[in-house]
Amino acid sequence: MAPRNVTADATSFTSNAFLVDGDTPTLVDAGSMAGVVDVVSEHVDSLDQVVLTHQHGDHVGALDSVLDAFDADLYAYGDHPRRTEALVPGETVRIGDEACEIVYTPGHADDHVSLVGDDSLFSGDVVVYNDGAFDDGSFGRTDRPGQSRERLIESLHEILSVLPDSVSAMYPGHGQVFRNEPDGDDVHTVIERALERAERRQPKYPE
Repeated sequence: MAPRNVTADATSFTSNAFLVDGDTPTLVDAGSMAGVVDVVSEHVDSLDQVVLTHQHGDHVGALDSVLDAFDADLYAYGDHPRRTEALVPGETVRIGDEACEIVYTPGHADDHVSLVGDDSLFSGDVVVYNDGAFDDGSFGRTDRPGQSRERLIESLHEILSVLPDSVSAMYPGHGQVFRNEPDGDDVHTVIERALERAERRQPKYPE
């Protein structure tokens, strides 16, 4: 099963939460949508783990209910009272049938990681495709306390440095999934465009 956004029908603000079936059924982020457990249960009988890109409220609001319903392990970079496994940069975590490298990508959040596989990039909020600010390559906001545009720029460079040419899809924390276009953009191009926009140092959301 290709990653499925189980919060796609949410009517209130939430992150995307991607369910990946396979050898290791995994939910990447839990979102904050009421009823997310029911949606997950429609597609899998069991869930081995939840892997967090970071712990902002829109990504973890439904976390406890998911962990309780499936008795799943919790993988996170930052401390969490229910964390069972730490995400260690440079190591890998299996998501479905794909081994993904853990890449530390702060700037939007101090505990942010991205997950880079041979086919898939789970980018959380560090880079997205369309989020209302830009339609074809955008970056996480950095205007709130504890956030850093400079560190986010470094994180985008880090993703590009490890991203295999074979990656064909990006699964971001907000907006739509991006898949390589046969005669257009690919994941690398989208990230490079987001990086160029971030490097302008202009506000993402002008007042």
